[in-house]
Amino acid sequence: MIDNHPHRKEKILEIITHSASEFIQKESNQNSMITVTRAELSSDFQKADIFVTVFPDDKEEKAIEFLKRNLNEFRDFVKSKTRLQHIPWFDFKIDQGEKKRQRIDELSLKI
Repeated sequence: MIDNHPHRKEKILEIITHSASEFIQKESNQNSMITVTRAELSSDFQKADIFVTVFPDDKEEKAIEFLKRNLNEFRDFVKSKTRLQHIPWFDFKIDQGEKKRQRIDELSLKI
C-alpha cells in the first residue's frame, strides 16, 4: 500500500490514542490509573498497538487483562466514534520505555 498522504498515519494514530483514552476513562473501574502513552500502526494499517502505563504498578496485570478482554468492545467503540474507513486490529501493551524513563527521573531526583 502506497500512502499518498504523509500525515494520514499520524492522524490515524492521534484518533486511536484519543479513542483509547476515552474508552478507558469510560469503561475502567478506576481501581488504577491507566494512561495511554502512544500508539503504533503497522505499515499496512492493519494492526495497531496501544501502549499504556498503569499506576500503581501492581495493578498492571489486571489492567492489561481488562483491556485485552475488552478488545472487541474497544473496536466497536472506535467504529462508532470515528470516521475511520478501516478499523485496525488492536492490542494493548505496557509501555516499558515510559516505565524506564520514569525510573530514570526518580533516580536523578535522588542525586
